Amino acid sequence: MIKNFLSLEWKSFFRSANFGKGLAIKILMVFLALYFITIFLGMGLVLYPGLKKAFPEKDPLTIVNNMLFYWIIGDLIFRFFFQKLPVMAVKPLLLLPIKRKEIVNYVLGKSVTSFFNLLPLFAIIPFGITLIVQDYPTVSVLTWMLTLMLVTLIINFLNFIIENFSTEIELSFLPIISVVGGLFALNYFNIISFSEIFSDGFEAIYKSPIFIVIPIIILVVLYVINFKLLRRKLFLDSGLKEKVREVQTSNLDWTKNFGAIAPFMQLDLKLIWRNKRTKSSVWLVLIGLFYGLFFYPQPTYQNMPWFFAFIGIFSTGIFLINFGQFIPAWDSGYYKLLMSQNIKYEQYLRSKFTLMALSVVILFVLGIPYVFFGWKILLAHFVAAIYNIGVNTHVILYGGSFNRKKIDLSQKAAFNYQGTGAVQWLIGIPLLLIPMGIFALFYFLIGFELACLVLAILGILGIVFHQKLMKGITAKYLQSKYKMIDAFNQNN
Repeated sequence: MIKNFLSLEWKSFFRSANFGKGLAIKILMVFLALYFITIFLGMGLVLYPGLKKAFPEKDPLTIVNNMLFYWIIGDLIFRFFFQKLPVMAVKPLLLLPIKRKEIVNYVLGKSVTSFFNLLPLFAIIPFGITLIVQDYPTVSVLTWMLTLMLVTLIINFLNFIIENFSTEIELSFLPIISVVGGLFALNYFNIISFSEIFSDGFEAIYKSPIFIVIPIIILVVLYVINFKLLRRKLFLDSGLKEKVREVQTSNLDWTKNFGAIAPFMQLDLKLIWRNKRTKSSVWLVLIGLFYGLFFYPQPTYQNMPWFFAFIGIFSTGIFLINFGQFIPAWDSGYYKLLMSQNIKYEQYLRSKFTLMALSVVILFVLGIPYVFFGWKILLAHFVAAIYNIGVNTHVILYGGSFNRKKIDLSQKAAFNYQGTGAVQWLIGIPLLLIPMGIFALFYFLIGFELACLVLAILGILGIVFHQKLMKGITAKYLQSKYKMIDAFNQNN
């Protein structure tokens, strides 16, 4: 049965309408994986001699054991944001004479082979071999290494349980942030020394290998819990029954001031407010608004005016970036219907532009209090806002013409990467890095004021040639319209 499942996934990958893009992303991910493997392998090789040189009076193994608590909570929070349960097209399989437990066991078993579980081995194995070469007891070292591998799998299955229970929460990342932050604070202020507790636990397993049964039991319990949670959802009608709730309507008459694009703006605003995935764009606005507070209060960044442009573009353009990069995939569920209507595509795109431009203006106004940290910061935010309106709005609209990934708006909002493709990863270069590079270049060559002027001129040119730019962007969307319709019909 496992062979059949693997065969189905292999065919699904090669027969997908997005095979070309999928293959390109896979190749990119392979290079990224090799990069991290090299880092972890190097860390495993230099860890023992490095610790021995830095702390000659201490045992490197004891130092590593003391740091394992931070590795565990760091790995857990990283997995929560980036690791998802392996996906299969389950519903068609439920029509076949296949036992549900076989499907569930395959999905959970596949998660064990995740790159997140394999990566720590490239640090654990070299470090363990070094310990054996340094005359540490072989059986004890091998037991310690096996314990770390078991802990990695424990984190793997614990992450899926946390995701399962936080999926229905609007800001699903708050519970994990609160728990991990609380554990870190308790340990940092020596209220409860978790680092010592974990260190003593690993030391006990190292000295008495029989205690390895404890992590084995924990792993089995977590696997059984995951099995029951996943099996409970494995029905054909799963997700068909919706919660009954009162729909809150809002007065959007003010949008009529925008003329012909008003219906599209109303559609976008309702879509944003009524769906989990799009609502995250609104909450992330708060992060962008207060983003500068992570940097400006620190004296180090006060002496880095060239960095102000990056913060300004991110702070005033957080909604533009987060919402705009998925245009028109937000409408993928009814894109075919939308394209069958007698509407002008340019009006549809202009409504997106107007919404993003308004968000930039509002965020700049709300960020005016940053002048408390200096007038240069306010000036950098002002020219960044002009650049966002004149350049980045057009860049992100043009990038949207390459979107081929469907988005399910009913899925959980926070850190959901469904619908994310190569476009979303590459669009950050022209959006953030290029303007920061231009600003830094003129800042170091001439000065801060001229760097601001150059960025402002580029934004003003974008505003002046807005009509021509929109015609070119519209032509690109019309050229890609049928490819998008076909791609949005795929369950990718």
